[in-house]
Amino acid sequence: MLGSQLLENEYSGGFTTYIREAGDVNLIEELEISLHDFIKFVQNISMDKFDYRYAEGKWTIKEIIQHIIDTERIFAYRALRFSRNDKTGLPSFDENDYVDNTNANARSIQDLLTELSAVRHSNLLFYKSLSEEQLKRIGTASNNQISVRALGFVIIGHQKHHQKVFQERYL
Repeated sequence: MLGSQLLENEYSGGFTTYIREAGDVNLIEELEISLHDFIKFVQNISMDKFDYRYAEGKWTIKEIIQHIIDTERIFAYRALRFSRNDKTGLPSFDENDYVDNTNANARSIQDLLTELSAVRHSNLLFYKSLSEEQLKRIGTASNNQISVRALGFVIIGHQKHHQKVFQERYL
């Protein structure tokens, strides 16, 4: 399934930015490719940059990687619920509270990348297991409608967004 195959009713609100960021890619292939690209990108960052903040109150690279992990888990949980035809509306989450309650800066970059890889591989297997019908199911998260397959593209686009932030503001 390609990003261009998503229908207008499959997502709304703030999800649009990340779906556009993902691009017109194959969902399953890009879940894997984007992970490898991100890990390679991060491994080429100078060690002294991982704890750098470009301005007061901004997150470090380590905190952003932890944020990507946490957010992917949340998006995948939403996708799981919706794929199982759970119609319960799911709340938003405060990303700043999540980052404030991590231990990201005390972790090694390798530990963070290993965890990201484990989360992504789990989600890749999950997405591969879904039928076309399950991928098209729609639920409500953060007061916005979104399909299971659109959430997959959001996972990709969210990661790509933060990789661009690294390039523009940290390196």
